Amino acid sequence: METTLTPDELMADQDNHITETVLRERARLGSFIRKRVADAGEAEDILQDVFYELVEAYRLPEPIEQIGAWLFRVARNRIIDRFRKKKELPLPEAGEGNDDDIWLDKLLPSTDEGPEAAYARNALLAELYDALEELPEEQRDAFIGHEIEGRSFKEMAAETGLGVNTLLARKRYAVLHLRTRLQDIFDELN
Repeated sequence: METTLTPDELMADQDNHITETVLRERARLGSFIRKRVADAGEAEDILQDVFYELVEAYRLPEPIEQIGAWLFRVARNRIIDRFRKKKELPLPEAGEGNDDDIWLDKLLPSTDEGPEAAYARNALLAELYDALEELPEEQRDAFIGHEIEGRSFKEMAAETGLGVNTLLARKRYAVLHLRTRLQDIFDELN
């Protein structure tokens, strides 16, 4: 025999499911975000935003399928939004010696070029994020540190204890992979 829940019981049941999900996923999701966002305070803000969205989505009539995957997708989107809002894509000036230093700037359309360019930029950034996930961690860290966070190779070498040439090589391998991986979508959007 099926029992129907009162609205208060339904809300309490939803609250219990949300609490269980937060407790189960918090550490893994927090680690995922902190790997991609250098500032601990901003990483925590993103984590809280993700859980806020979980609460909001849980109150909708449609249930969330595969809640773990949903949380990571929302986190990824919040991280991308953070980079877009702050325009944290500082790139080195041309002439620093290596053509690879400015490839991302050439790849991404300017948002000033209208809605189609903004759509293309957003699509490319989403694909870039997915392609970054495919890289070995060392290559991904070198690329993100230099291209997205705007840190110098000397600074990263001092932090990691690795040589500048090692970091340059890792970034180069990352760039080669990303160029290949993103070429189809770039061609499609242009």
